Amino acid sequence: MSYPYDPEIAAALPMLPAVDLTDLDSARGMMAEMVATELADLDETGVTTRDELVPGPAGAPKVRVRVYTPDRIATSALVIDIHGGGFVVGDLSAVHSADVELARELGVVVVSVDYRLAPEAPYPAGLEDCYAALVWAVEHADDLGIDPERVVIHGVSAGGGLCAALALLARDRGGPAIAFQFLSIPELDDRLDTPSMRQFVDTPLWNRPAAELSWDFYLGEGKRGGDDVPVHAAPARATDLTGLPPAYVSVMEFDPLRDEGIAYALALLSAGVPTELHLFPGTFHGSGLVRHATVSRREMAEGRAVLARAVGVEIA
Repeated sequence: MSYPYDPEIAAALPMLPAVDLTDLDSARGMMAEMVATELADLDETGVTTRDELVPGPAGAPKVRVRVYTPDRIATSALVIDIHGGGFVVGDLSAVHSADVELARELGVVVVSVDYRLAPEAPYPAGLEDCYAALVWAVEHADDLGIDPERVVIHGVSAGGGLCAALALLARDRGGPAIAFQFLSIPELDDRLDTPSMRQFVDTPLWNRPAAELSWDFYLGEGKRGGDDVPVHAAPARATDLTGLPPAYVSVMEFDPLRDEGIAYALALLSAGVPTELHLFPGTFHGSGLVRHATVSRREMAEGRAVLARAVGVEIA
């Protein structure tokens, strides 16, 4: 069906990639090509980058993280970034450009997590890797030059869903404190029963068929929508959201994930968690790739302003 997309975004539709999770090798290869093109002209001045292998969950491989340290430190906070990709695509390179810019612009240390992907490593592997990275970062606060009480978690799409799950897991385990959770277009609900999920079956970049495959890969075949899916896998199932860190949630108008993001934000508010919610009109999942569009520039500017406030710095 046709959708009333923002005109600037609609004009760029033919240039956007087609996502097909039925062929994961192809999808991963396409992602790698896109990232390589993006990184070809990246200016990394002002930021020192290093990779670390940190202890993983018990019996699991070590987790690779990438640490971004800006030359100009403006805050003692830390941002932990968790990349998106439907739980099945992506790696550290997918957010490298964004993390270089984030560290440099806000003067904040960033740690990006190379969690294991499904279906080769289904839930809880990816989440446990993210938790291991959080624990490592807090335990190495002095080495990183950060305040362990000022950890901000940031994720987009599946990364947003993993951030929401990480906040729940840290609370439930009595783990490291998280000061703020930034959940952009988060993937939260395996039940796929919201109005937007039922309606948006053919939207660009992400749609119901892609969501079905994503959850089947992440949870394992036949488990999606069942009664035994844990809240740490699908945070939308959580009935107790008390004690979670303040949140920012953004959703796109023509995104199948729209309504689960809205519902989660409202549930956080009902639980007494300070929460900001923003729906961007005329957009779809990943339409921010059309960076020149006015609405995309507004989304990027607001995201940076929200993170600046969360880490305690002022930006022009």
